[in-house]
Amino acid sequence: MAGKTSKNKASKDRASKGGSALTHIGASGEARMVDVSEKAATERTAVAEGRVVMAKATLDLIVSGNAKKGDVLGAARIAGIMAAKRTSELIPLCHPLALSKVTLDIMPDRKLPGCIVRAAVKVTGPTGVEMEALTAVSVACLTIYDMIKAVERGVRIEGIHLVEKIGGKSGHYRAEP
Repeated sequence: MAGKTSKNKASKDRASKGGSALTHIGASGEARMVDVSEKAATERTAVAEGRVVMAKATLDLIVSGNAKKGDVLGAARIAGIMAAKRTSELIPLCHPLALSKVTLDIMPDRKLPGCIVRAAVKVTGPTGVEMEALTAVSVACLTIYDMIKAVERGVRIEGIHLVEKIGGKSGHYRAEP
């Protein structure tokens, strides 16, 4: 469990033993929004990542800037940032947050071939920004797909996951490589 806090392990252990680790489920089994009113406002950061896998020729088209729909990576970056800001409108039980920073990087990777999409989101508040980072990556990947589907239908979106979370009661989490 290198890189994971003991609280992360404890939470995983509770879930595997049948304990209630699902904070969005009430005592009667109903979906509910978590009450964060008693939580301290602290600085919280989350980083998420995903990949868009495509043919080398399609990647070349994106990198050259000659894609039929224009600046694919620029449009995907803007879409991801906008999605992070609107996460509470997309995911029913997420709290609306006043995000202080959203960065979205898209790195073409010829070995993949495709693009690695990474979002980092920051807030000072009573709840974390994992969903905002994951939403940013998801929408950026979908935007890339939308903009290149005319030249390649076999594009795959893969591996969307939380890379790191910093802050809050549960502390620091970093995904194992």
